[in-house]
Amino acid sequence: MEITVQLLSSKRLELFGPADEHLRMVRARCGVHIAARDDSVVISGQEQAVRKAEQVVGLMEKHLTRFGRLNANDIIGLMSKVELDVEPDEVFGVSVYSPKKVIKPFTRGQRRYMEAMLNYDLTFCTGPAGTGKTYLAVAAAVSMLKEKQIRKIVLARPAVEAGEKLGFLPGDMQAKVNPYLRPLFDSLEDMMEFSQMRKLMEIDIIEVIPLAFMRGRTLNEACIICDEAQNTSPTQMLMFLTRMGRGSKMIITGDITQIDLERGVKSGMLDAMETLAGTEGISLIGLDDTDIVRHNLVQNIVQAYEAKKKKHTRQ
Repeated sequence: MEITVQLLSSKRLELFGPADEHLRMVRARCGVHIAARDDSVVISGQEQAVRKAEQVVGLMEKHLTRFGRLNANDIIGLMSKVELDVEPDEVFGVSVYSPKKVIKPFTRGQRRYMEAMLNYDLTFCTGPAGTGKTYLAVAAAVSMLKEKQIRKIVLARPAVEAGEKLGFLPGDMQAKVNPYLRPLFDSLEDMMEFSQMRKLMEIDIIEVIPLAFMRGRTLNEACIICDEAQNTSPTQMLMFLTRMGRGSKMIITGDITQIDLERGVKSGMLDAMETLAGTEGISLIGLDDTDIVRHNLVQNIVQAYEAKKKKHTRQ
């Protein structure tokens, strides 16, 4: 099947992305061929895939018109909306150890994310700061532990420097890596008493570790989370993915617009999503700035920095 989508937006560069990057993402995710024209896009392939890609292109135009910008996080979010479109449900939520506490999604994107984590063995989630990527992943893991669906939680992060070298920080290795793991501890502390968290960590039911410490392990009946995964290399990501054992789930989160790797090193998260697109049993979820649930200024801050980045790219 082949269709031609007439474009309403005149912002071809922003819509297609640098070197047609956005169209390549749609092509890989939907399994279609896309050819860009001056004022149209030609999509060919299997009918269902073509219809899906047509919807995504339409949403891309609407998003660009509404927000004045479009990035890789947005594209993934729009594609996941087409694949799984659900409404927030006040009843839906996951229970954690804190007394009478149930973690609920606030947005449609967060609802898709929570359902994906519970229903798929491997979930990738991208999105900007404040969208709840880490918090909801930890909530899902804690809920699975409470319901005895798993026996262990492993929370990992790559210790990649963003402006400050690890070696310059004071203390031993544990003290050096602790700042990188602090967001994971913060999420855990919101879902159980500190004494309970400490006890579970002492008996290794909960582990919070740098990503490098996972090499050589096989984790059965565990929920394994890799946070800030945009800062992994392809080799590190492959190492992480192959730690999954029987009865385990993996959740991989990151913001692919904030990569702190050295120039020329491809993000392992991006590489994995491209390689595994379309693989059965894997969910790719994208959150965007409409899913930001921190202070309302955070959404404005994210949008302002996006606008500045786009302006510098044009110059």
